[in-house]
Amino acid sequence: MSRNDALRSARLRVGWRSADAAAAGLQAHGQRLLDDPHFTVSPRTWRRWEGPRPGWPSEETALVLHDALGRWPEDLGFTTPPGWIRPEHHEEADLRTARLLDVTAAALAPGPLAPQQVDPALVDYFQDQLEGHYRADMLLGPHDLIGTLGPQYQLIDKLTRSATGETRRGLLRVGAAYAALVGWLYQDAGDLSAAAFWRGVTQEAALRARDPHLIGYALVNSAQVRTDLGDGAGVVDLCEAALDGLGVVPKIRVMAMQQQAHGASLLRDRASVDRLIDDADRLLPQVTDDLPWGNACRRTPGYLEVQRATCYGRLGLGAEASALWTQVLDVVPGTARRDRGVYMARHATAAAASREPEQAVEIAREVVTIAVETGSARMRRELVTLERVMRPWQDAPVGRALAEALAPVTEGS
Repeated sequence: MSRNDALRSARLRVGWRSADAAAAGLQAHGQRLLDDPHFTVSPRTWRRWEGPRPGWPSEETALVLHDALGRWPEDLGFTTPPGWIRPEHHEEADLRTARLLDVTAAALAPGPLAPQQVDPALVDYFQDQLEGHYRADMLLGPHDLIGTLGPQYQLIDKLTRSATGETRRGLLRVGAAYAALVGWLYQDAGDLSAAAFWRGVTQEAALRARDPHLIGYALVNSAQVRTDLGDGAGVVDLCEAALDGLGVVPKIRVMAMQQQAHGASLLRDRASVDRLIDDADRLLPQVTDDLPWGNACRRTPGYLEVQRATCYGRLGLGAEASALWTQVLDVVPGTARRDRGVYMARHATAAAASREPEQAVEIAREVVTIAVETGSARMRRELVTLERVMRPWQDAPVGRALAEALAPVTEGS
């Protein structure tokens, strides 16, 4: 690149029309923010920042840039050095740790607890509630449901400690399903630490129940977290382990194949993506079990084409992904509001990648409304990806329109 367009665009947005004005403006802002009359930024430094090799500002200057422009240096075109952690992330980590300690209380209650009689009918009671929780997950944001499921898991764990025989195994199975859902909700909320913890709880309960189908399901759940971490090799390893399970039901094989396709897309392997999703599609009609968990492959309209479109988008196949998203969104009901918002955000990114920026902005406007309503971190993450793909148009009217549309979810980020 011949210049740092990201920083230049941010400068123009705040009204600094030249490098001299920007240096003076940032210096004055920094002196006020830091209460330091010696904080300085020269026009020469600013011009270097807008050049092809902007380098990296000091942590103090990074704070001032963020406060003045609303973006951290890595989002302003600077070259991120190894080991850089945003100052805000220290605070976020503390908050995540506090939340994680709070949710672990539900899974790690000390014992032994006072023994009690456990009626086998309680297994069916908790299983019956699961379907309602799955439906609520489609309608609500993750924050509204986590607080309901944590105490229920704690009760299941308490009953498991007193139950015996098949009742105990039944409670372990249903407890694993509840833990998996809590893990998913934390993943959707963007808290991967808590998500990974609850995926571990799921795996432990599945192993204790000695249920090969549930063990495979738990492995796929862990692979979902690895996908969000961008660890393609880890995703493939976990899904291959799930597929190695002896006699697992077709549902688990479908789930493992589609998740392995995500791992393949992270590894830039399109051939494997298509092979795995095609194999899963051939197997999908055989998913006829009555297990209460993992039914997204039957419940979600266009389930496998959603996965293919997501993988194509990750591979940079904009036109192909956009065409698939158009088909998928025609069958996704409006009641599945959060999932629909995620799909639309991916559709917008695919449209931008296929050189259709106006369409991308039109789609993004609706996504922002859903993102604000649901609090879905996944949706916000997809919008950040869209913003990055739209950078070639950031100084054009369509780029300014996108910035205006995204303001409710990017201001203060």
